[in-house]
Amino acid sequence: MKDSGRLESTLDILALHGTDKKPLDQVVHGYFKTRRYIGAKDRQAISATVYGVMRHRASCDWWALERGLSPLLMNAYDAGRIRLLAYLWLFEKVARDKIGILFSGEKYAPEKLSDKECSIFEKLPDLKTLPPWVEGEYPEWLFPLLKRRFGENLKKEIQAFLEQASLDLRVNTLKGTREEALKSLEQTGLVVAPTQLSPWGLRIKGRENITQTKAFQDGLVEVQDEGSQLIVNLMDVQPAQTVLDLCAGAGGKTLALAALLQNKGRVVATDTAAWRLKRTKERLKRAGAFNVELREINGVNDKWLKRQKERFDRVLVDAPCSGSGTWRRNPDQKWNIKREDIQELSELQTTLLEGAAQFVKPGGILVYATCSLLCEENEDVVYAFLEKHPNFILIPCGLGGAPFLSLSPLQNGTDGFFAAKFERAPHPPLAPHVATSPTRREVIKTTSPLVGEVAPKGRVRGITK
Repeated sequence: MKDSGRLESTLDILALHGTDKKPLDQVVHGYFKTRRYIGAKDRQAISATVYGVMRHRASCDWWALERGLSPLLMNAYDAGRIRLLAYLWLFEKVARDKIGILFSGEKYAPEKLSDKECSIFEKLPDLKTLPPWVEGEYPEWLFPLLKRRFGENLKKEIQAFLEQASLDLRVNTLKGTREEALKSLEQTGLVVAPTQLSPWGLRIKGRENITQTKAFQDGLVEVQDEGSQLIVNLMDVQPAQTVLDLCAGAGGKTLALAALLQNKGRVVATDTAAWRLKRTKERLKRAGAFNVELREINGVNDKWLKRQKERFDRVLVDAPCSGSGTWRRNPDQKWNIKREDIQELSELQTTLLEGAAQFVKPGGILVYATCSLLCEENEDVVYAFLEKHPNFILIPCGLGGAPFLSLSPLQNGTDGFFAAKFERAPHPPLAPHVATSPTRREVIKTTSPLVGEVAPKGRVRGITK
């Protein structure tokens, strides 16, 4: 396929995404699935350009607006065309004459450039004049929320989200060791290294298709970001325990929990979508995990769940969220969420966390996790929960002893993740008025590099006056 043909396919995908509003990865997959004639190298090149345009959409739109072109007011195809032209000019540094040749209007090539479109190719902008949300490639309304999270380090933190994410694997200890998995993958020619933080993780250099490897097909490895693996580690599961994965999704953390239990004990994985649980079932079979029960529920007030009060040693709430921590992999997500969505998500997350608390045994562990960067979905939810549930104690679980596990590409080389860990009091707490109680409420200041705010009052283990 010629370069002009690749660009025409790029425009088709951008138009489909703008029209269907489906996740970009689904649009790309569906496009190639119906066009088997497009070879592997062409698919790779087209995908790289599509994701490049999406990663730099804010800059492309800003540059176009400076020239009197507004992609937001155009149909999906024309908007994609303007953004692609700006991307090629600003970020791929393709010469104006070459772009004109590529957009020739000939068979399999994009239509010729209009005079208005040619205004895109004026002098490059002075990057010092860019607003922070353009420089960081995100919607303007997110600026105060991200500023609250990252403070003065916002620019560096967000720039890291513009890089391509690594391909991380979790070794399935039901099938073998990390050393065995590493050796198996290296024999296929892959460049592999152990992850720095997760004891079960491997990191693949480059964007390789590992699904065709023996290690993957035999269930020895699963694709899972290192940060996601660390959240599972917080559960501190022990053999013969009963574990609830309340929002199991496609089952990545469910599989990891089953492996930690070594097929002993019991993992109950619940979700409101049957199709996600079906996918989990297939993954469990490949992994050789037989201690998992899958259940479709209709929320935390599900009839079956109501009968499970204080039944579980460990409960994980991997809550639905904005997905802002996955912007490296899903750059389109930042453009699919709105300010009002954050409030709705926060309310849902609070409902899930409060509902999950009833399923934890006295002395048991509750972990709340998101792949969001935003305090509104993370700390705010946690502190609201602590205010209402004095029988739960916040256990510091972050790197370096911070109250929360807060991960980012810049700081940790992972996706953006947040997690809080609670222990349910083994006995009813003393009356709030008893000032000498070792679990009295305290004002804490977090020490995480991602959080610099004074937290509202809450019970925190190890913090006393």
